[in-house]
Amino acid sequence: MSQAVGNTALAYARVWHHVSASDRVLGKLAERIALVLMGKHKPIYDKSLDCGDYVVVTNAKNIKVTGRKDEQLVYRKHTMFPGGLKETEYKDMMENKPYEIIRHAVSGMLPKNKLRERRLARLKVFGGSNMGIYRGNILKRWEDGTLSDDYILKLDPKNRLKAK
Repeated sequence: MSQAVGNTALAYARVWHHVSASDRVLGKLAERIALVLMGKHKPIYDKSLDCGDYVVVTNAKNIKVTGRKDEQLVYRKHTMFPGGLKETEYKDMMENKPYEIIRHAVSGMLPKNKLRERRLARLKVFGGSNMGIYRGNILKRWEDGTLSDDYILKLDPKNRLKAK
């Protein structure tokens, strides 16, 4: 008698990642976020399944772009009415909707398929450092890739002295 060992529910569990966009380059940050949203960092990755994690981005207003993109970059959208092309420059978008800049960059790096909108729904972007209710969900930080101190203390109260 043999038993089939397959992927467990724990392998498909979604983890919440936190990243601060302060002084990060937009393209490199968007690429890393797209990989996590797709789940390519997991050993169970399958392109036909949605096995990615949640990503919470803070300090979106402090993101950097290289070269002269801050002067040349233009975001376009169309209202679908004749003459309805709306153009917004990078500087104006940074003042009014800094979260939309990161969302647009990540959206361009995700595959153009049916899973795209579902993956983008797991991306939470905030202009400042306050992430509101999502703070309690964070398990991983991107600075060092470790688990948060609060989560370690929940797992093992003996490490209380080591964490401080």
